[in-house]
Formats: sequence, structure tokens, C-alpha cells
Amino acid sequence: MLTRSSPSQSVNHGLANDTRIKKDGNVVFSGGSRLGKFFRKPPRLPPQLPPGGRGSINSARQKKVKEAFLHAWLGYKKYAMGYDELMPLSRQGTDGLGGLGATIVDALDTALIMGADEIASEAGTWIETHLASRISEKGQVNLFETTIRVLGGLLSAYHLTSADNGMNSTSRGPNATVYLETAKNLADRLLSAFTSSPTPIPFSDVVLRDSSAHAAPDGLSSTSEVSTLQLEFNYLSTVSGDPKYSVAAMKVLEHMKTLQKVEGLVPIYISPHSGEFSGENIRLGSRGDSYYEYLIKIWLQRGSSQDSNLTYLHNMYVEAMKGVRNLLVRKSIPNGLVFVGELPYGSKGSFNPKMDHLVCFLPGTLALGATKGITKEKALRDNLLNFEDLENLKLAEDLAKTCFEMYSVTSTGLAPEIAYFHTEEYFEGNLDGGNKSSKYVNDIIIKPADRHNLLRPETVESLFILYRITEDPKYREWGWQIFEAFEKFTRIDAGGYTSLDDVTTLPPQRRDKMETFFLGETLKYLYLLFGDSSNIPLDKFVFNTEAHPIPIEGTSMKK
Repeated sequence: MLTRSSPSQSVNHGLANDTRIKKDGNVVFSGGSRLGKFFRKPPRLPPQLPPGGRGSINSARQKKVKEAFLHAWLGYKKYAMGYDELMPLSRQGTDGLGGLGATIVDALDTALIMGADEIASEAGTWIETHLASRISEKGQVNLFETTIRVLGGLLSAYHLTSADNGMNSTSRGPNATVYLETAKNLADRLLSAFTSSPTPIPFSDVVLRDSSAHAAPDGLSSTSEVSTLQLEFNYLSTVSGDPKYSVAAMKVLEHMKTLQKVEGLVPIYISPHSGEFSGENIRLGSRGDSYYEYLIKIWLQRGSSQDSNLTYLHNMYVEAMKGVRNLLVRKSIPNGLVFVGELPYGSKGSFNPKMDHLVCFLPGTLALGATKGITKEKALRDNLLNFEDLENLKLAEDLAKTCFEMYSVTSTGLAPEIAYFHTEEYFEGNLDGGNKSSKYVNDIIIKPADRHNLLRPETVESLFILYRITEDPKYREWGWQIFEAFEKFTRIDAGGYTSLDDVTTLPPQRRDKMETFFLGETLKYLYLLFGDSSNIPLDKFVFNTEAHPIPIEGTSMKK
């Protein structure tokens, strides 16, 4: 099986009985014999932690993550308030997402979750004062990016600030209905992407001020983008009482259900004009990723117990994960890192051992799909996991290890945007990550064009979900190492954090951009990783692909 332990992870337990360790001139027997046990030196005990010590460590780490969020917001507020994003080196703002103040909306629910009430008030006041007019006056926006960041952020803020949500926030921001009404105003305009298209597949771009829509210049939409709108539109229909949002968005998946697939896998482009997939390129990186993520999350949101009509989503997810294991999973050499590659020319073409950092969402999605958000221990105790669930959970842990090693193999301890893996068919020399002490320095290949880091969240997202589900503390340790690297190399003293051009060299050259998702996703997931599992529990919420928590229907939707 592709998911079995790699050779580097296996242990020959039979050797232990014969092992002899020479220490201080004396031979000490280890292993199973009575003689060995008699002479074995007592084990060194780990240092004693103070009462609640491990919890205290993680509480302190959570506090550091919150401080990082405050610092990121400080830079944005000082130099870019009202712009989509901060350019922290040149200390100015930039609008690359339609000019809707995307960082403000993306960061709001992070502030609410962290109890950063002053920021929540500042962000909420800006939204109440400015966002409605921006929506009515602005031009072209991308349907997908606007839905996941702005619409998702508004809906999450609506839930978290509603009177019965249990957050107990003391923020002085607007009434929750402000977020809901603004979300409806935005979504009404975004609906033109669906109503303008001749098929159930929406156009990619919307002109907000006149509620019109059109296709991208090449006429195509990304598969991931058209299938990563449904969590948000479904929830808006639930809280507004108007089914039109959900109906439009769900027609996309109902249509995609009918299309031919390759063992559940789909090409990364689809035509809104014909309704058919375009090309044969199959990958779980950009333009493909969140299609698979939303199959299971929409089913969890609406269909896992309430709506049997949505079992097709779960079936599509299960089939796709079988296809991933069968067609895309390989191991690197010499040390057997499990990775997910690409099929740029379809299943009949050659395999490309390329893995985007974006693919590191997959470990979390696999774990979530296996246990439905409850702990592995509880799922096993209640006999809720079948063989396929266990296979997916094992693959999730193997891939999370690979995603972490993509960080630790570099000089900075931060991952590149894209990595390639050394296989029997593929190798390029002198393209390692720079950390010569890493065991995996010869397994991971990083090409010059791929060495940038954009402060992405996917790996820490999966570490958060895997910690919640497995309760294995190693995921917290890995997350802390990543956070420390962000602090060391991307923090800007004047305020904010910056992307990097090259993670393999020291000191790394900096790139003048703080993406909205650093506040909306990366720092949120790190904060939750070190916190109590009752804060936004995974069996009561699903996170949209921009980390905005949306309540699961039919559960008690409190913190």
C-alpha cells in the first residue's frame, strides 16, 4: 500500500535484544534479556514541568501569536488602512483584490477569536462606515477571492458577534446585523456571475458597481474557484432566509457531479460556456486544491446528517481520495517522504513530482474527512472509522510530515512556494534548500523560480487540524518552529510582516507584501493550534478555505 510506513520510519524490533552499548569503558546490555534489564542504567527522566507546565508553555505560545497579530495589524493600520494589503517595506497600501479593504475583513474574525477587542472594534467600525459604499462603487473583482475573503469574513463576523454565539466579546464594533446586511449587498452583486453564465458554471469576474459579470480573457474558470463558493452562499441563505444564494452555488456541484472524472480527479479548468472541463491537467495545487476540500466540508456543513440528497458530495470526496492515493501519491528517495505529485497531461501522461505548498491543505482535509472533526481516540472507541478512514488518516500524517520538512530543509526554516521531489525518474543537483543538516536535504529540490514564501497558511492549517484530531503534541512543536521562523525572518520592526523572495539563502531577500491571509489564516490557525480544543470545535464548525469559521447546521453553534 502507498500509505504504509516508509523504510526510514520502520524499526527492526528484533535487533534490540542483541544490542550492546559501550559507555565509559563498560559494556551495558540493552534489550529483552534479564541480564540486560539488570545492568541497564536507569533512564534519564525528562525535566519536571511546573503545575500545568505543558499548558503554560502553549498558553505562552498562544500569547506570542496574538502579539504577532497585533504587530501585523499595527503596520497595516499605520500605513495601509482601507487598502486591500500592506506593503510593509515601502510603508504603503495596495489594492490588488478590488479595493474592498480585504485585510480588514479577513482579519476581523481573527481579532474576535483572539479577544483583540480594540482591533475588532476598529475593523468593524471601518466596515460599517465604508464597505457598503465601496461595494456599490468598485469595479472588477474576482468571484472566488471576494467570496472566500470578504463574504466569508463578513459571515463569520456576523456569527461570532451575534448575541447567542457564546464569544463574550467586549468589542465596541457594530451590531451583527451590519455584517449580515453588507454580506447580502455583496452577494447580490456576485450572483451576476451565475445568472450571466449560459451554464451552471459561473463566470470568474464580476463588476460590482453594475452587477455584471464576464469570463476571464481565456474564457475559462478555475475548477477550484467555481467549487469553492458553496459554504459561504449556503450559510448566507440560512441566516438570511433567502434560498437564492445556496441554489445558485449548489447547482455548480450538482452539474460537476455529472461530468466524467479520472478516478474522482478532475482537470483544473472548466468552461462556463460549455460546462465541460478543459484540458487534462490534474493537480491538487493551484486551481485544483479547494474543489476537493469543499466536497467534504459542504457535506459536513449540510449533509452529514440533515440532508441525504447531499450524500453525492461525500461519495465524490471518497472516490477522489482513492484517486489521489492511487495516481498521485509517491515517495521520495533516499528517505521516503510521502508527497502528492501532478499529472499535467492526464492519467495517461507522465507523472510530475511537483508539489505546491498549497497542497499542504490536504493533510488537514484528509483527517477531517476521516473522523468528521472528533478526536481519533473517540472515533476509534466508538468504532466510527473504516479501513479507508484509517488509510486516509495515515496518509494525512505522512503528508503533514513532508509539509513540515519543506520548512525545515531550508536555511530560513520557511517553506518555498513549490517543491520538487527526488525520485528514481527525476533528480536535479545543487537545488537543495540550504539546510545541509536536514536529513531530507537530498529528497527535496527547490528551483530558483519557486523559492519565495508568501506567509502561506496551508501547513499550519493542517497541523492545527491534526493536533485537534490526533492530540499528538508534535504538531504543536512543528507549528512553533514555523512561527519562530516567521518571527525571525519576516517581521518588520516598523509594523507588519513581509513575504520573502528566497527561503534558501541567508539573509533572505524580502518581498514587499503582507498578504491578507497572514492575518486571516496563518496567525489564526497558529493561535488555535496552541489553544483549547473547545475554541471553535471542529465538530461544530467548518472553516472556509480562507479560515473563516462557519457553523455546522444542526449543531449547537457556540464557541
